[in-house]
Amino acid sequence: MIKYVLFVSLLAMAACGGQKNVDFVPKPKGYPRIDLPGHAYQTLEPTHPYQFEYSTYARILPDTFARAEPHWIFVNYPKFNASIQLTYKPVLNDPNRLKGMLEDSYKLAGKHKIKAYSIQEKVTRLPSGIWANVIELRGEVPSQMQFITTDTTTNFLRGALYFNTATDNDSLAPVIDYIKKDMLHMLQTLKWRK
Repeated sequence: MIKYVLFVSLLAMAACGGQKNVDFVPKPKGYPRIDLPGHAYQTLEPTHPYQFEYSTYARILPDTFARAEPHWIFVNYPKFNASIQLTYKPVLNDPNRLKGMLEDSYKLAGKHKIKAYSIQEKVTRLPSGIWANVIELRGEVPSQMQFITTDTTTNFLRGALYFNTATDNDSLAPVIDYIKKDMLHMLQTLKWRK
């Protein structure tokens, strides 16, 4: 029995000490490969009170949530498992109604404060003369970009980017930046239908 233990021990030492001066370097952490297509756009069908150009790599889907209203849609990116949720409401020339919609939008954006390490808000005038408030959120937040735009009397539109994945935002950063550009293009081409 002692000979057997000694033999196994010598065999194990011989197997471990075969190469000297070999440097072992751990492999870097891997990230999923994401191939991004070039930006190309198409015009939204004229079935909504708003019009804009959206990515040719996206498709328009109706919002199927139980409380969804007419003209609520998803600009869905099937390749990236992401969607821009658009919620439209008529203002009906009611300042109190508009105030309530703005408060609700800011509450929804504010819910991300827990996980966001940065929230940047920028008010910008669009080529159509419409003003938009663009909110960019950084950190492990469920929505990395949102916007609110209204003509204050007739139309109100809110957009929010969401990913249907558990992948960390730092791994999704190229896709987030890609879709943010598409969202800004949507805003730049936004027009209200009469």
